[in-house]
Amino acid sequence: MAAKDDGEVLRAGALEVRPGEFVVRAGGRTVAMSVRELELLAALARRRGRVVPREELYMTVWGGPLREHDRSVDVYIHKLRAKLGDALPEWSFIHTHFGFGYRFEPEPSHAFHTTATTS
Repeated sequence: MAAKDDGEVLRAGALEVRPGEFVVRAGGRTVAMSVRELELLAALARRRGRVVPREELYMTVWGGPLREHDRSVDVYIHKLRAKLGDALPEWSFIHTHFGFGYRFEPEPSHAFHTTATTS
């Protein structure tokens, strides 16, 4: 899938996504991602604050209709959460809206704040 704009920069706090350069940075450090992961992250970041249905994400990133029982979007969301969580554990970027889809919005991570306040 081609990048939307070579000069496009999507920012959310300490996270920076440059789809045209296939680069993701968190806190100034490069985060290694597959092309598909980066495309999914960019698709969500472009719709920041909006709940995006799995079907729309699949069509945008994979280029076709979502097939029944295909969990590709969910698997890649899991991978993105793990990578972003490792890079910026104090933030949560991708939120599930059960039965609807996913929303991209940087919010303080509950797990990080619970651990940080009990230590």
